[in-house]
Parts: sequence; structure tokens; C-alpha cells
Amino acid sequence: MPLPYPFSAVVASDDRDHLALALVLTTISPEIGGVLVRGEKGTAKSTTVRALAAVMPPIDVYAGDRFSVDPADSSATSPDGPFVDAEVETRPVRLVELPVGATEDRVLGSLHLERALSHGRVEYEPGLLARAHRGVLYVDEVNLLHDHLVDLLLDAAAMGRATIERDGVSVEHAARFVLIGTMNPEEGELRPQLLDRFGLTVEVAAPRDPELRAEVVRRRMAYDADPAGFAERYRDAEAELTARVEAARERVAKVRLSEPALLKIAEVCAAFEVDGLRADIVTARAAVAHAAWVGRDEVTREDIRQAALLALPHRRRRNPFDAPGLDEDLLDQLLGDDELPPEPPEGPAPQPEPEATSSDADGPDAPAAPGEGEGEGGPAGPAGPDSTVAAASPYRPKLLTVHGLGEGDAGRRSRAIASSGRRVGARRGSGSLHLVETLLAAAPRQAGRERTGSRVALHAEDLRTAVREGREANLVLFCVDASGSMAARKRMTQVKTAILSLLLDAYRRRDKVGLVTFRGDRADLVLPPTRSVDIAAARLDEIPAGGRTPLAEGLLEAARVLDRERIRDPRLRPLLVVVTDGRATGGPDAVGRSQQAAEHLASLGLTTVVIDGETGPLRLGLAVRLAGLLGAEHVPVAEVSADALTGAVRSVA
Repeated sequence: MPLPYPFSAVVASDDRDHLALALVLTTISPEIGGVLVRGEKGTAKSTTVRALAAVMPPIDVYAGDRFSVDPADSSATSPDGPFVDAEVETRPVRLVELPVGATEDRVLGSLHLERALSHGRVEYEPGLLARAHRGVLYVDEVNLLHDHLVDLLLDAAAMGRATIERDGVSVEHAARFVLIGTMNPEEGELRPQLLDRFGLTVEVAAPRDPELRAEVVRRRMAYDADPAGFAERYRDAEAELTARVEAARERVAKVRLSEPALLKIAEVCAAFEVDGLRADIVTARAAVAHAAWVGRDEVTREDIRQAALLALPHRRRRNPFDAPGLDEDLLDQLLGDDELPPEPPEGPAPQPEPEATSSDADGPDAPAAPGEGEGEGGPAGPAGPDSTVAAASPYRPKLLTVHGLGEGDAGRRSRAIASSGRRVGARRGSGSLHLVETLLAAAPRQAGRERTGSRVALHAEDLRTAVREGREANLVLFCVDASGSMAARKRMTQVKTAILSLLLDAYRRRDKVGLVTFRGDRADLVLPPTRSVDIAAARLDEIPAGGRTPLAEGLLEAARVLDRERIRDPRLRPLLVVVTDGRATGGPDAVGRSQQAAEHLASLGLTTVVIDGETGPLRLGLAVRLAGLLGAEHVPVAEVSADALTGAVRSVA
């Protein structure tokens, strides 16, 4: 196995410095709760994280202890103990990687199947959490990990213990580790509730300075050519870093967090309107760790600033369309230029000043509330040629599901055979053991097998795993008519608001989303299927309206997108939402080509909805006919209000 890339060899830049600092702080004080590293592909996220374990001080463990308890801690217990006169050995800190496809059994541990079936003994087989104790647990692409596993990891990181109650096993063991997750936001976001559970977060991007980029390439090529020689060049720097981390760990318990410092932290968190109190706790812990890292015995203004830059940005996201970040100018204003005041003397608490009465606040000189006394705006007129209309605020829509029973990736939308959920049967393959079905499969074969006493002789072909019905993620593809006949401002606002609401719902249910628009003489894939609804929401607002209606081109482009996605992931089942009035005016024989395109789409066996945008007393019924050709649910334009559109789309399930 090649030597890891040295931590001190990562080229310094603003982003890299923040990343290195966040990793070091959570190494000094694992109670901070871990680090989430967000960034585009190819920004050395994984390389930096994997290098961290090498600079962490080695640990002492009992020989043969699978749970790595600290021999110096008299209160620490291990399921493998007690250790009477056991040899103590020193080993490097482990970096345990959790794959995206890991199961709950692999993470928590489970019944040791071989010993249970062969010897009739109930014995616990530790999982990745036990292996990561006192080390680093690394989850690459954490945004693609199933939500319940992310919750499990974050709970263990916060509590410092893991409890297993399953398969006749009851075990509790220590699980204190540095939790690090990396992710590419283009592949989808974490829910705000999960973002909040990570102690610190860092945004990284590739440096734009050509000299820095060249140095990155130079070092990487040198490492690939001679890993051992390259590591030797940084051996002294790595040893110095290890010693500094160890010294900071010893100092952190002695760092003083004064009352003025604690109040300043609370003031900063309140000013940035973060929800809950976890931000205050994490910021305080990170500030203490930073003070220990730089060699101070008391938290200062600079410690609070550095901690806030790492602990607060991701907690300001109220919904998935909010951009993460922190206003550093506001932070500096809140912290001020002066150092923190000294600790106030002990004595009676000062009495709060009386609050202003309502008459004081609402007097004739009081400023008007935002929007007070103003109308809601004049009536919306028709959108002009090539106009752009924004969506209104999204709302919570009803559940939409795709017909049938799928086997796609875990999600929260349609019924599917999944790794979690209610048990509906058994089959051969990997997964959670179904003991009853295993014994039933083995029973008819016992006569021809050698058995020990009265025990059942089990072979590999007897094993049966549970089949569970849960929920899967889907691909929701919007095919939107942006031609002149759909360009009325009120109508486009309703349509965009409904789509925005469905995008928000897709984010919560871990779906992929895509967007095709057609207008003029062409159709465009505005957004290739992605799990990033942030990008989808931005593209939605940019869609202009006007021109002719190339309906055939729009349907054919949707079919091409779905064909490509089916090749990439045959298990990902799509839902197609077509928003149009059914007119076809773009190109020669537009009506005939549209009919052929609709018949082709129907042959794909999709779950489809057509939203009819036709208005006025004289209706041609073209969208009704289109829905018939597609085998789709038809929704008349009278129901294309924001609520009615989404309710109609979701009622197809």
C-alpha cells in the first residue's frame, strides 16, 4: 500500500488553510462534531483528509482489543475486556473509510453469522464505528449516503458511544472519532438538519493563481513518481505538526473561556440568526481548540472569529435554495476592534433596563414595517416577447410516486425493494439474514449432509436474506413549453412556482431532477439530470418565454434525455411532467411530428402528466389529445394554480 500524501505537502492557499485548520481543530477536540468539506471535483478534498491520520499522535491500546479502548482511562470498558495483565501496544491512528453503499450492519456491527450458525453462539462482530474509535472516520460523497446512516454517524459522533440492540445482540461501546465528510454540491445537498449536525464546514475550490496550480501539479507528479522519497522530504514537517497537535490536546483542557468571550459568541450567533443553540456550543468548543492550537491559555477575539468562520456558514441555510456563506464584514463589526473585556467581578447580577412599551414602539415617529402602507403591486400584465418571469415562494406539495415497485437507490418517494423498510419476503443474495427462511431452505437437505449431533448443517446455498419494501429516489424530468402561447405572466408564474415547489420536494426526497424547455424552433436541455436542486432553481428563474411552439422537438428531447439516463442507471425510474397547451406551430408538419413524438414517448412506458395551458372560450383540446397519445393524466388549465397544479401532478400515483 503506497504511503499517504503528506499533510504538510498540501499547497497552501486560503481555502486549503481553512480546511487544514478545521481538520486540526476537530482533531484537537473531537467534541466539536466533525468537519464537512464541500467543493467541486478535483480539489484535493480526499487527499487532504487521508493525510490527516498520519499527523495524529499514535495511541496506546490493549493487544487484541477490537474496540481500541485507552489503557490509561480507568473508566473505559471494552466488550473484549476485562484485560488483566494484558500487553499494551502503540499503534498509528486508523483512518476508516465508510463506502457510500455501506449497510447499517456494516456500520454498527451485527451478529457473527458463522459462529451463530455453526456453533450456536450469539457473538457480536464489531462494525466500522468500533474500528474508528480514537481515530478518523471518513465518508467520501457523504451527500449520497442514505439519510438514516448519516443520522447514525452524527449521533455516534455527538454521544461518543454506539449502542447495538439487534439480532439477539446487546452491546454498547465507545465510539469517539473525528468524523469527516466530503461532498461535491453539484451532486446534491445535505438536508439542513444534517448540515447542522456537522460541527465545522469548509468550502474549497481550485486555486486560480497559475503559480499555485503549477506547484500543485509539480508536487503531485513528484509524489506519484516516488511516494517514499516524497514523504521523506516532509518527514520533519510532519513530525513537527504531530508534536504541535499533541501539545494542543494537552493544553485544551486548561484554556479559559471567559464570560465576556462566551457572551460575545452568543451575540455573534444571535446576530446571524442561526437556529437552535448547537452553533453556540460548537463555536465555543472550536474557539477553545483554536486557542490551544496557537498556544494561548484564554480565548480571544481572534479565536472566536476563526471559530465562527468555520462553525456558522452552513447553519445559515434555512432551505436548500439558500446559498451558504458568512458576511465577514458583519462578523468583524460584531467582534469589534478591541480585545475582549476582562472577567466581571462576582456580585449581584445587573438589573435589566425596562423594555419599551408598545406606545413607544408604535408612535407617530416609528418607522413603518417593510411593505407597510404599500399595495401588493399592480395587476400583472402579459409578458413581453422573450420575457422572463420569476416564480413565487414555494410551498409544501403532496407526495408524488411512480407506478409499480422499483429497485432504485434509497430515497423517500416511490415504493421499492430497498435495504430498509418492512420485511415482505426472502431471497438469496447479500443483505440482512432471514433466519427462518434460511432454516426452511436447509431443512429438506439435511438427510444428505453430515451433521454434528442435533445441529442443523448449513451450507452457503441455504442462506436467505430479507426482502424489504421501502422507498426509492426517482428522476423527475420537467418538459416545459416556453413559447408565446404560454407566456402570459400570471400563467408562467403559476407554472414556475409549482415546478419550484416540486424541486424542493425532490430535494427532500433525494431525487434527480432535469429540465427541458422548448420555444422558437428548438428544444434545450436547460438542466441535465442532477441531484443539485440549487442549480435547478437558478435555471428555472432564467427561462424566457416567447416565440413559436416546437412541441415535437420538446418531446423528442425529453425522450433522448430519458433514454440516456436509462442506460446510465436502469434502476432509476422517471416521472415526466409536460407543461403545455398542446399547440404545435414550430416547423413543417408540426402536428404530425408531434403525434409521432408522443407515440414514441408512450412506448417507453413512463408515468407522465400533461398540464393543459390552453385558455379562452374557444378551446381546441390539443393537450387532451396529447395526453391521450402519451397515456398520461390530463389536467385542464382551470386547475393550473400553484396548489392545483402540484395536486394534479401528484394525484397520478
